[in-house]
Amino acid sequence: MTSDTTHSTPLWLYDTTLRDGAQREGLSLSVEDKIRIARQLDRLGIPFIEGGWPGANPKDVQFFWQLLEEPLAQAEVVAFCSTRRSNTTAAEDPMLQPILAAGTRWVTIFGKSWDLHVTEGLQTTLDENLEMISDTIQFLRSKERRVIYDAEHWFDGYKQNPPYALETLKVAIAAGAEWIVLCDTNGGTLPHEIAEIVQAVQARMETWQDGQALPGLGIHTHDDAGTAVANALAAVQAGARMVQGTINGYGERCGNANLCTLIPNLQLKLGYNCIEDDQLAELTASSRLISEVVNLAPDEHAPFVGLSAFAHKGGIHVSAVQRNPQTYEHIAPERIGNRRRIVISEQSGLSNVLEKARSFGIELDKQDPTCRQILQQLKALESEGYQFEAAEASFALLMRQALGQRQQPFELKGFDVHCRTSQQVAELLHTNSLATVKVAVAAQEILTAAEGNGPVSALDRALRKALVNFYPVIAEFHLIDYKVRILDGRTGTSAKTRVLVESSNGQQRWTTVGVSTNIIEASYQAVAEGLEYGLLLQNQAKVALTQ
Repeated sequence: MTSDTTHSTPLWLYDTTLRDGAQREGLSLSVEDKIRIARQLDRLGIPFIEGGWPGANPKDVQFFWQLLEEPLAQAEVVAFCSTRRSNTTAAEDPMLQPILAAGTRWVTIFGKSWDLHVTEGLQTTLDENLEMISDTIQFLRSKERRVIYDAEHWFDGYKQNPPYALETLKVAIAAGAEWIVLCDTNGGTLPHEIAEIVQAVQARMETWQDGQALPGLGIHTHDDAGTAVANALAAVQAGARMVQGTINGYGERCGNANLCTLIPNLQLKLGYNCIEDDQLAELTASSRLISEVVNLAPDEHAPFVGLSAFAHKGGIHVSAVQRNPQTYEHIAPERIGNRRRIVISEQSGLSNVLEKARSFGIELDKQDPTCRQILQQLKALESEGYQFEAAEASFALLMRQALGQRQQPFELKGFDVHCRTSQQVAELLHTNSLATVKVAVAAQEILTAAEGNGPVSALDRALRKALVNFYPVIAEFHLIDYKVRILDGRTGTSAKTRVLVESSNGQQRWTTVGVSTNIIEASYQAVAEGLEYGLLLQNQAKVALTQ
């Protein structure tokens, strides 16, 4: 259910994927990666994009320089830094010079709110910490920079020592900060606490107004208790007007508040105008593109943007959704650029088969005996270990075969795979594989061989080598994921193996499946069907162009 209320008060989104998100374990971004992500966030309509900490590493310096030469279309790029060091001045602290050199209009400065961090972390006095906050913001304002003040560990600090935590905000406001952002840095605060404390801060800030406009209040949450999104929503409902987060929830430890979940909730549920409707429709594509850039598999079960977010598996669900999508969908998936998926499995009914066929451009009649034939074949194959729920391309080929519409572009006549292990340097073993395949294509038999760093790699290369002269588009296909699962470990090495292969042509992705007691044979099934389905997509694209 969506909101009927539109709020007149603007809400500002602040993305920190390039800085806080990049602190996720296993995530590393090149300068080119950061530029590409920033431009995508700009197209998405995010007003503030935190680019990193200039001076902390060469990549961040280069990032800001490149964006000075080729600015973004609408977003403000923000430099990030801490308050000055203790027992010096901001003007003398060399750490702040790269911040100025970055050339951004906005700078986010974080300072300590928790007395524990001041005395134990910074090893300085509480009064000196207040001077560090004030001096740093005043210095940046004197250089014509606009300042966002991130109150680090705010909620823990406030719970431990409310008067001191509030005093840190008071000096930041007096020094000229235009935004005060309350940070749940350890991610352990719960939504009811967030709401109460945000309201308390807002009430206290009003007593400091002294005839001048108050700065905006923002929220920055982490997900260590699994409540980052809920906490951010609670803060907005309590009065926060800037929301900081990351795409896909990337971030240190358990991550940050996920903007891909926050934005639809704020816009579609609470009625805030965060981005334009056409930009909101790009949210799913943005989530997936950025996951590709950072080289992390997308979370298929993520709210709103996940592949499974609008997937329907049970036959009763599918039948109901066909009559009225609201029966099992809380929003229309198209609003955030996702789509409804009908999942095929052993739990499927005829409704699943009919809807899935329709998604592949195949119209079936419920009374057609072929429908039940497909359903029975599906359930028989899944009982043997096939998994069409995760391999829709293989199911599309199965349907076409049942309908007599499958035109197999090649036929396997046989293959051999040999693995050779040699000792390269002291006790280090190197394994190389050689695959030989014989395939029939266009009434010709082709025999080819290729090497790879493993048997599946060698087999894939040999098969492509045999086919590419007949189907040049195969050179554009790439195997991007390979998963193996042992189906019955009790039978040891003779157990059935299921192989899932994900392929891509650069624009589309598809998954195929193979099952066998021989892992190489299962791999061949999945790889070969992946190539076949890619060729089917190519032919469909050609037909569409001629119509």
